[in-house]
Amino acid sequence: MAAASRARVAHLLRQLQRAACKCPAHSHTYSQAPGFSSSEKTTDYAFEMAVSNIRYGAGVTKEVGMDLQNMGAKNVCLMTDKNLSRLPPVQVVMDSLVKNGINFKVYEDVRVEPTDTSFKDAIEFARKGSFDAYVAVGGGSTIDTCKAANLYASSPHSEFLDYVNTPIGKGKPVSEPLKPLIAVPTTSGTGSETTGVAIFDYECLKVKTGIASRAIKPTLGLIDPLHTLHMPSQVVANSGFDVLCHALESYTALPYHMRSPCPSNPITRPAYQGSNPISDIWAVHALRIVAKYLKRAVRNPDDLEARSNMHLASTFAGIGFGNAGVHLCHGMSYPISGLVKTYKAKDYNVDHPLVVKIINKNYFIKSYIPHNFLEVESRASCMQPLRSLSLSYTSQPIFVNS
Repeated sequence: MAAASRARVAHLLRQLQRAACKCPAHSHTYSQAPGFSSSEKTTDYAFEMAVSNIRYGAGVTKEVGMDLQNMGAKNVCLMTDKNLSRLPPVQVVMDSLVKNGINFKVYEDVRVEPTDTSFKDAIEFARKGSFDAYVAVGGGSTIDTCKAANLYASSPHSEFLDYVNTPIGKGKPVSEPLKPLIAVPTTSGTGSETTGVAIFDYECLKVKTGIASRAIKPTLGLIDPLHTLHMPSQVVANSGFDVLCHALESYTALPYHMRSPCPSNPITRPAYQGSNPISDIWAVHALRIVAKYLKRAVRNPDDLEARSNMHLASTFAGIGFGNAGVHLCHGMSYPISGLVKTYKAKDYNVDHPLVVKIINKNYFIKSYIPHNFLEVESRASCMQPLRSLSLSYTSQPIFVNS
C-alpha cells in the first residue's frame, strides 16, 4: 500500500515538473542553462553534495579576522543591513577585523527581502571596491546579497540576467572564480550560509526568482549561537518554521534518480538535484531538533541550549535543501510573495512587509511524509515536529521571512 502511494506521489511530481508553469527560483530543471543530453538516459543517475565549510561555537565570530588574515585578504567588504549595523554581531566582526589588521569597508544598505534593484546597488559597490574577500553578517537577505555582489564583481562583463534562473534570466553556468566569502548568520531559518542560492524579487514582473550555482556558496559559515539571543520570539517562530519547511520539502522532494533530463555535462547538473541519501540525513536530523527545541526557543529568549540547537538546525536543513531542493510549499508562496506587499508582522521592525508562506500540515502528513518516513527507524518520531508545533503562545498566523 505504501509503495503504491509513493508511486502515485512520484507520478504527480513528474507531471508537475513537465507542466508549463515552472518555479523560477526553485525549479530543478531550470536552475542552469540548457545543456542536457537527449541520449538514451532520460533521468539523472548521480548527485553531488556541495556544502560550505562550517564552524560552530559560542563566540566563534571573533575568529573572523584571523580567518581573513590566513586567507591573505587585504581589502574586505563587510555587508550587513542598517538595523544590524548598530547591534553586537556586526561590532564583534569589526573588532576582530581591526584587531587583526584587516582593511575593510562597510556596506550597510542591504535590503531585507532583496530586489533586483538592491542587488544591483550592492554589485556596483563591490565592483568599485575591488575587494579580495567578503564578510556577510545578517540573515539570508544579507548573505544572498553578498553572494550576488561577489559573483558579479568577479565577472565584471556579465549582464545581470546572465546568471539569473531561467525562464526569467539566461541561467548561465558560473565559470569565473569567486573571492572568499565568510557568512555569519544572525537568524535561524534560511540556511543561506551553506547554499549556492541567492533569492530576490524581480520587481518589474512582481515575482521571486534567484541565482542557483554551487560556485556562489560561502567559503565558510561561522555559526555563533550567541547572535540568536537578540532575536524576538516572533522572529524565532517565523524563522523556525522556515527550517521546518526546508527540511520537510527537501526530504520529500522527487528523488535525484527520478529527475529529468539527465545532464550531458556535470556543470549543468542543477544545485537542486532532488532528494538523496546524504541530504535526507541532514533533513531528518533538522526535523528532530525542531521538534525538541523550537517551542523552547520561542518561549524563553535566555534558553541558550534551545536557541543554539535551532541555529544548528537551520544549517542542517540548509545542507539538505541546498542540494536536494524544495518543492510545492515554496513554489506556491512565490506568486503570493511577488504580490502581497502590505502585511507587517508583529516584532519584525523592518521597513518592508513580510510575505505569508502557506504551510499545509495535513498535506504533508497525508500525501508525503508516511511514504518517505517508512525508510527510517521510526516514522512516528520523525513526524513529531508536525504534531507538536501547535505553538499555543500566540493566536496569530505564522509568517515566514523567506
